[in-house]
Amino acid sequence: MNITEVNRIFRKSIINEFFIPELTKLDFKKSNVKHPEISTDGLMQSNLLHIFFDVETGNDYPDGDEWFITEFLFPYPMKLPDNLKGTDYFTTISVEEGKNFWHHRELVRYKYGKSKKLDESLDFIESKYKELHGLVEPLEKEIK
Repeated sequence: MNITEVNRIFRKSIINEFFIPELTKLDFKKSNVKHPEISTDGLMQSNLLHIFFDVETGNDYPDGDEWFITEFLFPYPMKLPDNLKGTDYFTTISVEEGKNFWHHRELVRYKYGKSKKLDESLDFIESKYKELHGLVEPLEKEIK
């Protein structure tokens, strides 16, 4: 096996065996939304914001077994206020011709050398979800 395959397997394992069960304990459930680029199922606490795990980006890096990308998807093709646009908050992701959703990506480093930081990484994912959810929550009335 090459490093890309090893890192992909390791990332999937740590996500499936630790992060998904722990997020489920925090009232996340399986998402009913399909991500336009990530084939695996996501998680959500509400229909406003969904979490997906990107195990492909950077899996060819030597330290690719220490981190992955968490993607927060706001799956609505609507205009966002300017203060929510940009790399600190949301950027567009193409869904189909002429249709975009909004997403935010974060690198989650769950291991530093031999030191595992799983609980800290879980706390980070949960707090980032709450932060981003709080930003899009006022838009809920426009969706319905």
